[in-house]
Amino acid sequence: MARKITLSIPDLLHEKMEEWRQSFNLSKMFQDALAEAILKKEEFQRRFQEDTSMSETIERLRREKRVSEGNFLENGRIEGFQWAKSAHYDDLMYALALESVTALANDERLAPCFAPISERDQLTDKHVRLFIQGWQRGITEFWNEIKEKL
Repeated sequence: MARKITLSIPDLLHEKMEEWRQSFNLSKMFQDALAEAILKKEEFQRRFQEDTSMSETIERLRREKRVSEGNFLENGRIEGFQWAKSAHYDDLMYALALESVTALANDERLAPCFAPISERDQLTDKHVRLFIQGWQRGITEFWNEIKEKL
């Protein structure tokens, strides 16, 4: 059974949320983020109580790195696919023609697509590049699905 809760967020975040509300399933995002945070806490507690070797620690960190990087890539892919679904044909062709992540990242016309991810605190350039790489995959996947139907 699902339960409703009330959350408080700063005014600026609320404004941005309202601007992007149609792009997100906020309930699902919160559930996923909360589940992930709880899982991390539980795993930390478990690791803290266990005596692990250095090789086990390194292997765990490698797995966590793959998951972390994969999340940025997958989130970018999803957002790219969604963008492509609503993009004007000319904009889609323009974005597809930009073949490198660097070209996409530096393009003024497409900059608004990446502004939300670029403005987040504590993100490295690597995270942003992974997101944009995923975004590029998303628009390419969309195009490959529909191009023969046009």
